[in-house]
Amino acid sequence: MNKTELIVALAQKAELTKKDAEKAVNALIDVIGDALKAGEKVQLVGFGTFEAKERPARVARNPRTGEEIKIEASKTASFKVGKALKDSLN
Repeated sequence: MNKTELIVALAQKAELTKKDAEKAVNALIDVIGDALKAGEKVQLVGFGTFEAKERPARVARNPRTGEEIKIEASKTASFKVGKALKDSLN
């Protein structure tokens, strides 16, 4: 499911217009992104947790040439599935 399909499904499920559903999806994405940028954790009980994690700097190798490459430290977003969602999948 892509973003457009998510918007259509949300509009049908919540009996919203597609325009309102699109606003809701975009707002949710913005709020989660802003919270992660601020170093906060976003917990949706029963669904999961979004969290920003630090990746340390490291040295890797180019598989084609064998040359060592330095990879800078960075932040990345991670998602941990909640118990209720995990249980519903199994």
